[in-house]
Amino acid sequence: MQLEIITPQKSLFSDEAKLIQLPGERGLFEILDNHAPIIAVLKEGTIKVQDSKGNLHFFEITQGFVECKQNKTIVLASKAIRSSV
Repeated sequence: MQLEIITPQKSLFSDEAKLIQLPGERGLFEILDNHAPIIAVLKEGTIKVQDSKGNLHFFEITQGFVECKQNKTIVLASKAIRSSV
């Protein structure tokens, strides 16, 4: 699936992903290929992304939203940085 992680300042990630783990208001949840459409509020925490090559990427966010539909996921974060967790 296509993933974009963006903030008001810049785009942090734009690539194919196998797995996305997100810090939702009610706890961590994951999005995989062909996930049902969803819009969710994100809280402060770590986004974990496994790209199409199996590499892991981590992003620390303060808060935001995620939308997933038709194998495209967009994360809108108010603040986010790449992390080496």
